[in-house]
Amino acid sequence: MIDFSILFEDGEALVIDKPAGLPLDRPRAGGPCLEDHLDDLRFGFQREPFPVHRLDRDTSGCLLLARNPKALKRFSAAFEARQVEKVYLGVVAGPVEGESGTVNLSLSKVSTEKDGWRMIPAKKGKPAVTHWRVVDRRDALTLVEFRPETGRTHQIRVHALAGLGHALVGDPVYGNGKGAKRTMLHAAALTVPREGKPPIEAQSPLPPDFHALGFDLG
Repeated sequence: MIDFSILFEDGEALVIDKPAGLPLDRPRAGGPCLEDHLDDLRFGFQREPFPVHRLDRDTSGCLLLARNPKALKRFSAAFEARQVEKVYLGVVAGPVEGESGTVNLSLSKVSTEKDGWRMIPAKKGKPAVTHWRVVDRRDALTLVEFRPETGRTHQIRVHALAGLGHALVGDPVYGNGKGAKRTMLHAAALTVPREGKPPIEAQSPLPPDFHALGFDLG
């Protein structure tokens, strides 16, 4: 049983601090996943909560769950309409030129028998926009804040490599997989507007493995 930190809670929404290494869906090879814990996350409510958006297995931090179908529909629509403010922190495996900017590179999925599937920049791909700014620099590593406008699969990971010149530390698909036990990406904050109600606002503290690389937000 994982003792999830609850970052936000009310009658229709729950934001948990998802640990790195926990996939949302059951892996093909089997093993633990978020589905195993949804019953424990009911906290007395009739229904199990349902994830509104996706986080990669390695990505830690803010994950929004809806407590009923109507809330799920509204929250999903807010994501689709790009009304949700998402803030990620990632450790880039190299020096980043400049202090801030925007990566605007459309993405497309490709698959080969040798390497499996991945996302690549492609003119005919789906639009993908990520705003970024440097938060801190340590030796050859750079802590970067990413604010994605769109929510494409692996968007930040590909934009880090193609737009900033280096993959995220630990990324085995777009980088060399070295420097950390996981891809160093953290969903640090989430804001979801709601009509007639205060917005859902959640923040997740920087995980220990970021501190282990020398980064501290104070």
